[in-house]
Amino acid sequence: MVTVELIVLGVNAPERRPYRGGLGISRFRGIGPLTAHSPEDFVASATEVYSGGGVGLTTLPDGRLLRDTIADDPPAWLGPDQLAAHGPVPALLVKILDTRERLFAHFHPGDGFARDVLDRPFGKTEAWAIIATDGPATAHLGFSRDVSESEVLRWFATQDREAMLSAMNGIQVSPGDTLFVPAGLPHAIGEGITLIELQQPVDLSIILEWQGYPGLDASNALLGLDAETALAGLDRSAWNADRLQQLRTSRIADDATRLFPQQADAFFRADLHTLPCRWDADFAVLVVLDGAGALRWAGGHVELAPGMTVLVPWGAGPTSVEGDVSVLRCRPPAPQAA
Repeated sequence: MVTVELIVLGVNAPERRPYRGGLGISRFRGIGPLTAHSPEDFVASATEVYSGGGVGLTTLPDGRLLRDTIADDPPAWLGPDQLAAHGPVPALLVKILDTRERLFAHFHPGDGFARDVLDRPFGKTEAWAIIATDGPATAHLGFSRDVSESEVLRWFATQDREAMLSAMNGIQVSPGDTLFVPAGLPHAIGEGITLIELQQPVDLSIILEWQGYPGLDASNALLGLDAETALAGLDRSAWNADRLQQLRTSRIADDATRLFPQQADAFFRADLHTLPCRWDADFAVLVVLDGAGALRWAGGHVELAPGMTVLVPWGAGPTSVEGDVSVLRCRPPAPQAA
């Protein structure tokens, strides 16, 4: 068995992503500037970008890829329950994401589409926890009315971004807000937003609005599929205020706030801890949001500060947090949700 211990992770921000961002990551992490097209920090990532080449994979301090290290001893890293439920891979990707321009209108395939059409084991349901905004900020989420297939095909063919956005709900967001984004739901994150994103571990996006974004064209925006096939997974139904509110629900647990509605538990779990607490052995990714404290386990302790990210393998055993610190604990779906 490999030795497993808590690992403090550095920044893992792929360059040349199609949209501009990165300043919010630098601010949150307390580091120097990133390149203008580094809007996503892949945290504890065993997931590479869709184009491949190993881009997006986390390299550990010893120089090995996290993906390879987990593959050497999945039970020690993931634990027997997660391994039995989801296989020898982390069923989770965490990102710190920052927008210096509005992100294009797009959606993500669901599990069935990913398996049947793309031969991928996961679709991409995601969720956001807003941690900073540059003044008033907006996200576009879901259509405000029923939209026909022919209408969407026309928007894509003509790249009518005004029509796309005018048919979507504009939602004001502020730090502390959360949103669950099921696969198939169209969305576009506005400019000047920094958030923590939990998602299924795959880089699959079907992009409705590709024109004007570097590296995108009508073919790769649809993952190489024809328009009718690619857009079949789009949720074209109307999302009124009541439906949208269900995506913003958080829940109070014994020692934490569970950030997303119960339906998110089948894809990932996120708990916000603001008090000293103790956890049993589990695979988790911790993001320190505010304050100062210490994370302890049998092998030692780590001093916590805002902007830190820590990988907690199952084999590290029980852990505890002390001090006046806010920690977001991100975990894969519950084993019983497989």
